Amino acid sequence: MTMRIITLEEHFAFPGFMDRIGQQSFHNKGEELCDLDERRITQMNAAGIDMQVLSLTSPGTESLTGEEAVKMAISANDFLAAAIERHPSRFAGFAALPTAAPDLAAAELERMVCQHGFKGAVINGHIQGRYLDDKFFWPIMEQAEALQVPIHLHPAPPPQPIIDAYYTGNFSSEVTSILSTAGWGWHIETAVHILRLILSGVFDRYPKLQIIIGHLGEALPFMLPRINQVLQPNLTKLQRPMADYLRENIHYTFSGFNFTAAFLNLLLEVGSDRIMFSVDYPYGSMEKGQAFLSQLPVSNSDREKIAHSNAELLLHL
Repeated sequence: MTMRIITLEEHFAFPGFMDRIGQQSFHNKGEELCDLDERRITQMNAAGIDMQVLSLTSPGTESLTGEEAVKMAISANDFLAAAIERHPSRFAGFAALPTAAPDLAAAELERMVCQHGFKGAVINGHIQGRYLDDKFFWPIMEQAEALQVPIHLHPAPPPQPIIDAYYTGNFSSEVTSILSTAGWGWHIETAVHILRLILSGVFDRYPKLQIIIGHLGEALPFMLPRINQVLQPNLTKLQRPMADYLRENIHYTFSGFNFTAAFLNLLLEVGSDRIMFSVDYPYGSMEKGQAFLSQLPVSNSDREKIAHSNAELLLHL
């Protein structure tokens, strides 16, 4: 393909973050995560990827509290800003935030957007068991809407009591680990988080707020008609039907979910204007992602939207 290709869920780390979280948490991807120069760009060139929108890899700063979260977010953002300055045509950024301190998080988002041209923020799931429907976190939502930038809600493992209750059973601990994360838990956790956000009224309070989620919608497109049918405005007291929020305030990326049937379900439910490409590098393959994009059963104009123009519009690229 000769069209421009932008990927939106691409990860990085830096040595101080890796030392704090633990090298074993990054699936032997430490070198790839920390490289924001020629090695990564060479791989992008080989796969035909023009730009990566980068975010601090999970678990991000949401696992940290207080002053440590603030320092780590600033360090991550400054590290990324320097890389973008070196390669402005190849990289863009989502800011890490000290989410546990919402006022400081809002200020850090403003700093990175206004001073460094960042394109939004990343939040990795719940914040020590608290979810973004809690009005405690709404200064972040208010700031994102005011700055006209999205929040990328990235998966995180469920809180430990949920893992114990739902994902620990008559099988090995290794199965529990995968079932509660990549096999199911990451995705359902994110879907529930989005539903909580909608039901809280956050999009009625901040109607222009935009959220990005990955993995072809974290199973929400399959459930969208049912959700809309049973959670009607006379029950929810929301200003709009549930489907409207899922189609007007949420954007969806691939994140390595290179599955045609799941993609078509998403396309039929939300339309091509809401779908953007991503690879999930370095956890996913750029070559495989690009090959999947190239064979999607869509029109050339829809492929262009998904490959780059939707991202350009949303992120002001």
